[in-house]
Amino acid sequence: APVEVAGTYVQQQEVANLDETGWREARQRAWLWTAVTAWVTVFVIHASRGSKVVRQLLGEAFDGVVGSDRWSAYSYLSLKQRQVCWSHLAREFEAMVDRGGESAQIGKLLQGRVEQMFAWWHRVRDGTLQRSSFQVYMVQLKAQVRLYLWSGQHCAHPQTASTCGEILRVEAALWTFVSQEGVEPTNNAAERALRHGVLWRKSSFGTHSATGSRFVERMMTVVASLRQ
Repeated sequence: APVEVAGTYVQQQEVANLDETGWREARQRAWLWTAVTAWVTVFVIHASRGSKVVRQLLGEAFDGVVGSDRWSAYSYLSLKQRQVCWSHLAREFEAMVDRGGESAQIGKLLQGRVEQMFAWWHRVRDGTLQRSSFQVYMVQLKAQVRLYLWSGQHCAHPQTASTCGEILRVEAALWTFVSQEGVEPTNNAAERALRHGVLWRKSSFGTHSATGSRFVERMMTVVASLRQ
């Protein structure tokens, strides 16, 4: 019952960060999912990595903002309800640099904008930069990111072109944190929440049954929420 209450609480929040990692149940592929809010974290183990688990965690009536990566399970949400994780994007820009040539040029330009954005954002968080000023600064930065992504979409490296095109398709979801308080530009909270589950999986090799999975997800929900 307490875990059910926690699940209901998450569905009523304005912001939730979601992520998933691999699991094993009865030696079959499964996924450990988490939904993290300011005061409560919920875990679910499910055989699916699809949107039905996101709907289960958030509920059909959820109208808040979801911080996540660009995985397709979140694509049913409107872009104004999403915040794409900039830590994931930074890793993709690093991969562009590693490919060399024209791809590296685009990647380095995007990395420069990410570094500037986080420098300003950290000042917003520590109170040395007003959000209103940050929003003004971000107007030009957003235009530059769009230009660099457009250039990357038309570059000669097919993987970089594909990645840039995919990011442009969710462009509105890159900037939700700029205008909406309480939204972070990264999904780090959900990634941190999953670390204990990863260690559990490595030491136990997963669970042998649905009963074992319920035990894991419930105990992790209780422990993580009490820590918060």
